[in-house]
Amino acid sequence: MVSFDGRAAGTPPDVWDARLAALPTWPLPRAGRTVVVAAHPDDETLTAGGLLAELAAAGRPADVVVVSDGAASHPGSPTLDPTALARRRVDEVRHAVEILSPASDVTLLGHPDGGLREVRDRVAADLRAVLTAGAPVATLVTTWRGDGHRDHRVLAEVCAELADELGCTLAEAPLWLWHWATPEHPAVPWDDLRALPLSDHAVVLKQRAVAAHTSQVQPLSDHPADAPVLHPRFLRGFDRDVEPFVVHEPARPGPGAPARATLPAAYFDATYARHADPWGFTDRPYEARKRALTLAALPDARYARALEVGCAIGVLTAELAARCDELTGTDVADAALERARERLADAPHVQVVRGALGGTGDDALPGGPFDLVVLSEVGYYLSWADLTAALPDLLTRLARGGTVLACHWRHAVEDYPLPGDAVHRALARAAQDAGLAHLVEHREADLLLDVWSRDPRSVAERTGLR
Repeated sequence: MVSFDGRAAGTPPDVWDARLAALPTWPLPRAGRTVVVAAHPDDETLTAGGLLAELAAAGRPADVVVVSDGAASHPGSPTLDPTALARRRVDEVRHAVEILSPASDVTLLGHPDGGLREVRDRVAADLRAVLTAGAPVATLVTTWRGDGHRDHRVLAEVCAELADELGCTLAEAPLWLWHWATPEHPAVPWDDLRALPLSDHAVVLKQRAVAAHTSQVQPLSDHPADAPVLHPRFLRGFDRDVEPFVVHEPARPGPGAPARATLPAAYFDATYARHADPWGFTDRPYEARKRALTLAALPDARYARALEVGCAIGVLTAELAARCDELTGTDVADAALERARERLADAPHVQVVRGALGGTGDDALPGGPFDLVVLSEVGYYLSWADLTAALPDLLTRLARGGTVLACHWRHAVEDYPLPGDAVHRALARAAQDAGLAHLVEHREADLLLDVWSRDPRSVAERTGLR
């Protein structure tokens, strides 16, 4: 846990100069909409004021969103109560952005300063509404999650989820890192940092915009509680001719790229025409281990009725069958269905039928109710719009106490509309909306595995151990 006092001088700015000057360049975003999301009034200027000025000069002004009201910067102030301070900070941020980028829209969400974790879902909903209104977002800029400030971390995590949904570039800007760390500190993300070059004009505008946040850089009064929040020596570190960002390029195409639609059944027909076991279910040790993890993660020893969506050639289906009284596997590829039926010919309690996640007509999923639903390596074949529309419908098929298990590959695959991480974020939101409890979370470099259930009890509780 990082601890620091913003009123203290902190690390001398010049110790960073050589390393920051040697960073690889991050070019100014040249296409699409850029949105700068600040945790607090003044974060937009300190971390991305140069970016705002350069985009304005290029005729592509960014939008600015300020998430908190900034009312907690001077606890105990005898001069301004939190309400009055919040009003002042609104005026300051509007003035600062007017200096940097006069045509930028400024949205103030007004969430509690220092309390973003407690209203995380509301923050995410408000930001999603802003980001999905108007032109598609190509670049999303926010605070860095490793900055040592809780609001910065929470906001960066929310923005990372939204950037993944939108398929846009995410740029996280460290702010407090330069205050509490040194270049040798292991937390400094040197391998991922990039530097945006700034013109002299942009540097001057940024200096003027920082000065516009008078409540943060000047004393409110002679009272100790009214001292400036930002130490003058710390502020000198923001006069550089570069702005550093941790840049994450999208795992799927963003605005302006070709649309990534849900993969059609013909894609899988062609895949099976080339290879009888195209994903190596029967011979790859990775697949065998993944099946073992899947079975071990199930919270109940046995299920009355189960559904496996995207059963492929039935390898996992055969192992699930030993835990189910009735099991239905679905797929959209005729060749896969044929091979699955051959594999399961000696399991009369298993039915293999045509059906797809989000399918309609002949491809609709069985109606349920099911005590177990398994989604293994199937969600990323859908577009984000189709996936988020299909998941709530899928969860209506769960019986009382029913369980959903999802497992997906994490690495990017060129053909797939979504990465596995995005699938699990969509599932997490749909499960939360449906009132399901999160029972299992397994993360490793290659795969994600999550289990949600209408029955919130742990395995120990289910089996009488506690």
